[in-house]
Amino acid sequence: MAFAGVEVLKGIDLDLFPGEVHGIIGENGAGKSTMGKLIAGVYRPTGGTISINGEPKTLANPRAAMALGVALIHQEPLTFPDLDVAENIFIGRQPVGAGRRVDWKGMQAKAAELLNSLGVHLDPRAKVRGLSVADQQMVELAAALSQNAKVLILDETTASLTPKEVEELFVIVRRLRDQGCAIAFVSHRLNEVFEICNRITVLRDGEKVGERIPSESDVQEIVRMMVGRELASEKFQPANHSAERFMLEVEGLSQGTTFSDITFGVRKGEIVGLAGLVGAGRTDVARAIFGITQPTAGTVKVDGAVVEVKNPKSAMASGLALVPEDRQHHGLLMPVSIAENACLAILRSLSKAGWVNKKQINSRSAEYASRLQVAMRDVSQPVRDLSGGNQQKVVLAKWLMTQPKVLILDEPTRGIDVGAKAEVHRLMRELADSGLAILMISSDLQEVLAVSERVMVMREGKLLKIFEPGTATQENIMLAATGQVAHAG
Repeated sequence: MAFAGVEVLKGIDLDLFPGEVHGIIGENGAGKSTMGKLIAGVYRPTGGTISINGEPKTLANPRAAMALGVALIHQEPLTFPDLDVAENIFIGRQPVGAGRRVDWKGMQAKAAELLNSLGVHLDPRAKVRGLSVADQQMVELAAALSQNAKVLILDETTASLTPKEVEELFVIVRRLRDQGCAIAFVSHRLNEVFEICNRITVLRDGEKVGERIPSESDVQEIVRMMVGRELASEKFQPANHSAERFMLEVEGLSQGTTFSDITFGVRKGEIVGLAGLVGAGRTDVARAIFGITQPTAGTVKVDGAVVEVKNPKSAMASGLALVPEDRQHHGLLMPVSIAENACLAILRSLSKAGWVNKKQINSRSAEYASRLQVAMRDVSQPVRDLSGGNQQKVVLAKWLMTQPKVLILDEPTRGIDVGAKAEVHRLMRELADSGLAILMISSDLQEVLAVSERVMVMREGKLLKIFEPGTATQENIMLAATGQVAHAG
């Protein structure tokens, strides 16, 4: 398989058997999502064959693949938000009655039957817009089963789910497996792969490097196969920044019922982690600091001066930068080039009389791409063609070009693999060593402990605890996140 002359998959052999969950893993850019899309007819292979039930087939598009019983469930559900659940399940295939009119009651009854077979309690008449990502994925699964899908490709479907939602999804995956479905589980979460998969295929740089049975292998072996090297230790010895001045100070920050009385500081050269369960209000605090939403009370200081952040533009002028949680929708313009994305926040300074200086854009973006070690063809390459880890580096480059004093990172390694995650952590430490103050929001407790000097924990819109260097553990962070600690300190 090749894109623009660049070979991304090279002679891979893969078998999917009924009644089996087969893990497909590898670093970002290894080709695992491409493999899933080839099987589902999204891409056409440039070589090799795809056989279903022993017969070679040409999968011209996803509809042709679906007709043969092959369905792809994406990380970000491809649903129609303004249609209801039943309409999404039967989109383009609505049952009709007398006069060729849609049989709404019949369609809703069939949708309810499909959802019940999955053990999912959703109202077929509910609009999809109000559903969680997990429920939207259930709608997509129901749509696949309504067409008698026997081969399911789950492409990073757990990346946006809470642990409880992952648990519920796995109950359904096991049920479908036991009913004879062949399931490909594309993921970067090794603990989940070992939990749910019967076999694991490891890809690296577009090639298959091996296949393992989970009970006969371990995480360390799989990581070595994925990256082709031993990863550097994630143990972090924090520096003592107690004598450094605060670059970010937040005092009494509140926003209605969303969060209240948030007070903390981040010193120059320090990485402070912000942990908590989903819905604790961490992202809401970051958005308020950066001016995306407006607080109802409290103050924000940058380098000792009170700043009035009315919007992201004034936040940038004050020395703040925010790398958002959802890089594809809020951090990047996916169809345009690396160069245009990287320079987006400083475009005005690279323009004259309304005309953009493309030479400067290419030069500046190439400089930062080299500094952050972005794996790319050149800066004219569309950012959508990059792996998740390299897309994250482009978002970082965009904000570093603004020369911020404070960098807020919201889930900086969400959806990227272990190798790319280690690279992002390395970059964070380099940026902190250069004097940047970093506030990192993360749901990954191992990540929080690996890179943070101090750790703050939020619960239900309140800051419950601040752990000083060396005092935080996964256990006491979770105790605070679940309300076992009564106050900050």
